[in-house]
Amino acid sequence: MAKEKTTKFPELTANEKLLIKLINKAGREEVRAILQEKDVKIDCLDESGMTPLQHAAFRGKYDVAELLLLFGADVNSSFHENGYTALMFAALSGKPEVTRLMLQHGARKDRTNSVGKNACQMAAFVGQHQCVSVINNYYDKSELEYFTKPRGQETEPKLPLTVMPALLQLLNMSNMNPVKVSFHLQKFQGLMNESYKVCKVLDILCEKSMKARDTDDVMAVKTHYFATVIRKAKDSDSLDTWIKWLVKGRDLDGHPENQDKIIRQALKEFPYVESQLLQNMVRQLSMTKVGDSPTSLNILNQGINGQKFGFDVEQDCSICSEPDAKRCVKCKMAFYCNQTCQKLHWPTHKKFCAKLAEEYIQQEKMKEENRKREEEMKKLEEEEKARKQSEEEGKRMKEEEKEPTTQDTTNKDISENVETTTMKDSGDSVPEKEIKDLNIDTPSS
Repeated sequence: MAKEKTTKFPELTANEKLLIKLINKAGREEVRAILQEKDVKIDCLDESGMTPLQHAAFRGKYDVAELLLLFGADVNSSFHENGYTALMFAALSGKPEVTRLMLQHGARKDRTNSVGKNACQMAAFVGQHQCVSVINNYYDKSELEYFTKPRGQETEPKLPLTVMPALLQLLNMSNMNPVKVSFHLQKFQGLMNESYKVCKVLDILCEKSMKARDTDDVMAVKTHYFATVIRKAKDSDSLDTWIKWLVKGRDLDGHPENQDKIIRQALKEFPYVESQLLQNMVRQLSMTKVGDSPTSLNILNQGINGQKFGFDVEQDCSICSEPDAKRCVKCKMAFYCNQTCQKLHWPTHKKFCAKLAEEYIQQEKMKEENRKREEEMKKLEEEEKARKQSEEEGKRMKEEEKEPTTQDTTNKDISENVETTTMKDSGDSVPEKEIKDLNIDTPSS
């Protein structure tokens, strides 16, 4: 009889079991309803020590995780049998937005599991590089709150409290595309209205990152780059005009060269030339022309997020670089995350759409030819393998046919030996004792 699994945690109530089940299979409203029950604890533990929040994080369910946090779920609970936290589960899920949600609610990046690995290391091990980027680039709210209060002789704070949340979101962005940054500025107009103060705070953060005991080149380059984009956008007639200027492609191939110019200018104006990160990026840029691969944006993204930054370039939006974009229906070569990006790109894309469609057809033909070639090679390999197996089988059968002949010969030899022995034993000679008994003289020799 199998032994039942024992657990050191209190047994879940019926409603708590239902809560875990709903988190895995249902949506936000169903979970909200069960959370209202009196016998449901927000941080109840299943048999492995997982909380409802950890289940939601592992499943990558942003809405449910957000709801559980609103109900007071402990983001740093670590009763799991292997010491996993909600941040670790979120990082393993491969959902950057869920990972960021955990961090925004106070998840500690330095917590380690039973084998001494933190969330960032665990995500890197399973190839979730977007989550690695989110964790590495996360900027804590408390560090910005410092600037929202007057210090010393100041009559007003360096940063208005109203724009702090928007600036915090900007600092925690992984996507360095200037169009994406500009979309953020468009969404939070307060950043543009207070652009002078916002840029001054970014300059301070840049200096602080470079002069700290543990130099943070990534944050320094990042804050300087954001300040450059905001200042350039402010100098433009409007954000709409600025974004259209960024999106505009050159006549040769439609490449948005203005984006390259902004990125190269930002790096050129970075005040701390001793930065190793800056030197590496400048070295790469010096070997590529505007529009060549890797582009300035590729180099910047890799510098900020690491060489294995997880965006699938082929599926990125052609305008803002957001992942999981959809193909252009006509050419199948351009990608857009929404209609806004598609409309922005159309003035440039319409010049190349037909040509790209032809290229797509050619690429598909080549893929089909390669696929057929691979199938033929595989078929030949299978036939060769079958031929060798047939030859081996033939050899084995021949060897089996030889074995009975050998056995018959052996049996014949044995029979002859037995027959000879029998004949000798049954010969005409009479034993000497019997001769004596018959009183017959033995012939003399």
